[in-house]
Amino acid sequence: MTLQQLRYAIAIADCNSMNKAAQSLFISQPSLSASIRELENEIGIAIYKRTNRGITITPEGEEFLGYARQVTEQYELINNKYVEKRNIKKKFSVSTQHYSFAVKAFVETVKEFGMDEYEFAVHETKTYEVIENVKNFKSELGILYLNDFNGKVISKILDENNLEFTKLFDCKTYVYLWEGNPLAKKEVISMEDLQEYTCLSFDQGANNSFYFAEEVLSANVYKKIIKANDRATMLNLMRGLNGYTLCSGIISEELNGYDYKAVPLATEELMTIGYVSRKNSTLSHIGKKYVVELMKFKDSAL
Repeated sequence: MTLQQLRYAIAIADCNSMNKAAQSLFISQPSLSASIRELENEIGIAIYKRTNRGITITPEGEEFLGYARQVTEQYELINNKYVEKRNIKKKFSVSTQHYSFAVKAFVETVKEFGMDEYEFAVHETKTYEVIENVKNFKSELGILYLNDFNGKVISKILDENNLEFTKLFDCKTYVYLWEGNPLAKKEVISMEDLQEYTCLSFDQGANNSFYFAEEVLSANVYKKIIKANDRATMLNLMRGLNGYTLCSGIISEELNGYDYKAVPLATEELMTIGYVSRKNSTLSHIGKKYVVELMKFKDSAL
């Protein structure tokens, strides 16, 4: 296995075509195919599935390409720093469910390290993609929650993908709504109180399983429910329709504004907030700093 073969494999994935990859690499298509077959024989897996319509990446290939990208990126860093004497920015990326506190922690981390030496990325996205991004080395950490309902399913998925979940803190369940909502003045809200109001839920796309929902009590039957894709839309629906969502109660007013409230829900349901990382890996210096910033929200959790 050579660095060149890794680059070839990545190029094919990026181009989604053997012919286009060969053109971008300035080599013949037969030479590229032969090199990839040799690589696949050596590592004992099929990276790509060939069909009349082109190629698709196999599950084993997705995992292999994640490692391949990491190896080639690290090589480029070493080459640029020590051979070409160029200063290339280090990368740090986080994927998270739609948590304003996770974004706030990211903001504080960026302020601490600055952007002169680092290239930062934060992906506020669907639950499945949070896991996939860590698995495929797109992000160092993924922020999500587990509870009694989804814990076994998600933990099994993490284990199958050589990932692990590290607990940060537990938190109770809150109802998050606009301050103009009649329920916002209550000290505690019951599920009966919510019956005539619109429940708002983050859309999980193709992986729209109850177990991937970002809101607890996802298996409940709601009289009125609307799916949304981002926090801004969710906040607008709260104002326009007096909608609500169920959350951890840990909010960043600095980011979401001061017109929204988190009111305790009358339930014993707990959420365990934590981060997903690759097994047997050590967090980077900046990754550890990000976790420290996340832990600052622990006192707001219960």
